[in-house]
Amino acid sequence: MTTLSIFDQSSPEAPRVVTEDAGKIANLLAEHGVRFEQWTTRDLPADASSEDILEAYADEIRALKDECGFQAADVISLNPDNPQKDAFRKKFLDEHVHSEDEVRFFVRGQGLFYLHFGDQVYAVLCQKNDLISVPDGTRHWFDMGPEPAFTCIRLFTNPEGWVADFTGEDIASRLPRYERLAGAAG
Repeated sequence: MTTLSIFDQSSPEAPRVVTEDAGKIANLLAEHGVRFEQWTTRDLPADASSEDILEAYADEIRALKDECGFQAADVISLNPDNPQKDAFRKKFLDEHVHSEDEVRFFVRGQGLFYLHFGDQVYAVLCQKNDLISVPDGTRHWFDMGPEPAFTCIRLFTNPEGWVADFTGEDIASRLPRYERLAGAAG
C-alpha cells in the first residue's frame, strides 16, 4: 500500500508520522510543491513492450506534456534477475537534485522516494498506479530495494533524460532503507 513516512532529520531512527491515506499523502506533499496522484492502471500483459505501455497511457501522458511542457516520455523497468540491479540501486541512493521535475508513474511494482525538506525527510513508498512529480531543485533520492521489481513511465523536459547534481550530503545513509520501510508497509 502507498505509504508516507515523515522523519525528523535529527532523529531518523523512527518516523514521527506514517499514513496510508492517499488524500492525506497528496495534501502533505502538495505543501512542498510535490504532485501526487493515483491513476487508474490498465491491464497489460507482463511482457508488454515500452511502446505498448506508452500507448496505453497516451492520453494521460499527452495531458501532462500539455500542462507541464514535458518533451519526452519513456519507460524504465527493472526486475530482480537483472545482473546490474545493485549498480542501478546505488546510482539513485545518494541525495541529489535536478534542474527539471522528476516525474514517475508506477505501472507495476513499487519504489521509495525520499524527499528532503529543511529538517524533515518524507519517504513516499510509491506503488502501482501512483504518479509522483518531484519539483526541480528538490533534494531527494530513490531506493528500489535489493530485489527491484517495477515499471515506470518517466517524463522529461530535458531531452537528455535523467541528469542529477549530487549534493554530497550523507543524509541518505542515516535514514531507514527500502527493506525496512517497504517491509513495514507490507
